[in-house]
Amino acid sequence: VQLVESGGGLVQPGGSLKLSCQLSGFTNNFYVIGWFRQAPEKEREGLSLITSTEITYYSDSAKDRFAISMDKTKNMVYLQMNSLKPEDTAVYYCATAGEYFKNKLRFNNPWHFSDIVKYFGAWGQGTQVTVSS
Repeated sequence: VQLVESGGGLVQPGGSLKLSCQLSGFTNNFYVIGWFRQAPEKEREGLSLITSTEITYYSDSAKDRFAISMDKTKNMVYLQMNSLKPEDTAVYYCATAGEYFKNKLRFNNPWHFSDIVKYFGAWGQGTQVTVSS
């Protein structure tokens, strides 16, 4: 399993960016892809998830301005980011959930975005997003 992010860059406040995550090596019918970010000197945080059945989840940080989507024909997952703010500056990563977290979703067990980083793996190298005038 491999994930590769792209699409980051420098954008002015209020602008938009669309990040891409190229998936390869996925053989399971059910998988979960997440977008995360890590700002300097801060912990990595979860932003949004999408399952292979295209159910989506958003953190409070992402729900009003970000949109996750998937194109299975291209093995791609996207994160559309709008109304960007300087505090969105970070390295953005995609990753895939392990079986423990997938089962949490399958069986509607409780979880929270603040606690999910440890359940994900196969991290990409990240793509830098800088929001600045």
